[in-house]
Amino acid sequence: MMNLSNGYSLYLIVLVSSLPNLSLLSGADPTDGFTEIPLTEANFLLQKPYDIPLEERYSYENGVHKMWVYADDKPHALVQGLDYCSGAWQFEGNVFVPNGTSGATIVQIHGAAHGNTTMLLRIYKGEMRYYTYELVDATNLYDKWCRVNLIHNVDGGLVTVFIDGVQKFETHDHGPGDLYFKCGVYGAPSNISYYMESRWKDIKIYKK
Repeated sequence: MMNLSNGYSLYLIVLVSSLPNLSLLSGADPTDGFTEIPLTEANFLLQKPYDIPLEERYSYENGVHKMWVYADDKPHALVQGLDYCSGAWQFEGNVFVPNGTSGATIVQIHGAAHGNTTMLLRIYKGEMRYYTYELVDATNLYDKWCRVNLIHNVDGGLVTVFIDGVQKFETHDHGPGDLYFKCGVYGAPSNISYYMESRWKDIKIYKK
């Protein structure tokens, strides 16, 4: 199904199918105890402003997905596919955000019992925030690669954020729903830079 949604965005949507109820245990590395899910091109969807050719907002070279948008881009068209609804799931990717990008969501868990999203991580002046307000104890993120891990324990109702293997933030989710991971660049409602960009590589999905 295709529908129009407000906002200025270009996202990779990582699609995974649901599995039975599973529990989450912690380890020295966020991926300890998880099993990697092999991904193919079929697991990725690109969402972009509906009136602009993909190549004007996206490139893929040497394993790096580069995505950029402008504050006056039109809304995006979203094609929704498979999702997850239970168990413990993990997104991993290495992200690069250039200096000057501010107010941009770079990764999210879409879907929730209340609201549209379970988790949004945004960059404001080189700092990462949970939505627009709460800092994720991650600063000086411009112009360098960093590893981001999101663990969503659906059954326990918790989302945990790791940056470069170090736990930075944990919060309750917004209830169960049809859930999937997204990474890319999406303008926040206000206080955004005109040009926004993020680059992603080594994207992986794990389950437990």
